[in-house]
Amino acid sequence: MAHTAERGARGARVRLAALAAFGTRGSERRHPLVAAAMVLPLAAVLAIASGAVHAVVAQASSVAGMLGH
Repeated sequence: MAHTAERGARGARVRLAALAAFGTRGSERRHPLVAAAMVLPLAAVLAIASGAVHAVVAQASSVAGMLGH
């Protein structure tokens, strides 16, 4: 039984390592602007989908009202 558990744990580690390595490019690093260009469209879609844009506009208008503008 212990042999089976050891084999299962080893297989899980191998699968986890393969999953972690998926999509990586070795030691090359991505330029920060390229990374931002990859992330910003998704961030915009999530902000629109979750209603965060409306919340930011409402907060900004509230602050502007308190400042008297």
